[in-house]
Amino acid sequence: MMGPTTSDVHPTMAVKLFSAGVAACVADAITFPLDTAKVRLQIQGESKTSSAIRYKGVLGTVTTLARTEGPMKLYGGLPAGLQRQISSASLRIGLYDTFQEFFTTGRESSLGSKISAGLTTGAVAVFIGQPTEVVKVRLQAQSHLHGLKPRYTGTYNAYRIIATTEGLTGLWKGTSLNLARSIIINCTELVTYDLMKEALVKNKVLADGVPCHAVAAVIAGFCTTVLSSPVDVVKTRFINSPPGQYTSVPNCAMTMLAKEGPSAFFKGLVPAFLRLGSWNVIMFVCFEQLKRELMRSRQTAVDCAT
Repeated sequence: MMGPTTSDVHPTMAVKLFSAGVAACVADAITFPLDTAKVRLQIQGESKTSSAIRYKGVLGTVTTLARTEGPMKLYGGLPAGLQRQISSASLRIGLYDTFQEFFTTGRESSLGSKISAGLTTGAVAVFIGQPTEVVKVRLQAQSHLHGLKPRYTGTYNAYRIIATTEGLTGLWKGTSLNLARSIIINCTELVTYDLMKEALVKNKVLADGVPCHAVAAVIAGFCTTVLSSPVDVVKTRFINSPPGQYTSVPNCAMTMLAKEGPSAFFKGLVPAFLRLGSWNVIMFVCFEQLKRELMRSRQTAVDCAT
């Protein structure tokens, strides 16, 4: 009697978490220069000290950074970024199916259960991963040009200085903003990806393989970038600000609106889409393939044992 095939066996929790963590780290390492370019464009115009160099467009920002501060500056904050993916993305993506099954409770999967799963995993991921987000953004934003002394010399130095000068709460600065961003991203990115993949397979447009995963990921990335941009820009400004610059999150948003106009909320939109779109493609394709390979290996081991 034949045992269940790989496609019939649901991935275990460990397989989902491991696959999501590895896939997210691979995607982050490849697309990190785009994320750094996005952060620099988002904080441009925030203060007079940042106006000496003007960044123009994605390619212009990347080349200007590489020329003026060195190519390695494009990867400033990468260790914190990878820590964030391990602590946050692995939970956000790896637990999504588990929470969706929980909210479905025996019924057919619905849009409501998908959104509920996205909200829950997003909240858990933000609370655990917020310190790594704060450190990552500050390291990406700092510059040593024009006599500006960097606030931090490295990842762990940043953790220590923030904790000692701003208290432990400083590491969770902007949590409400990141939670709002995560809710938008999870309810758009994961749900859109899930719905698009189901639609493409169900309507026999594409088989459940790499092309299908890539198309669904690009569409999910575009929708997510547009909807999350205003919150993402305010989050970057608020997290990067020194103590006392903004009295609150609304004050940060209103200051941006008054000084720079509504377009400020969409600064860095193009690199944000290029980064999130490419990140989604790499992450989801790697996640799906790694998950399948791990389950295939597990099933082979079970078949050999029996």
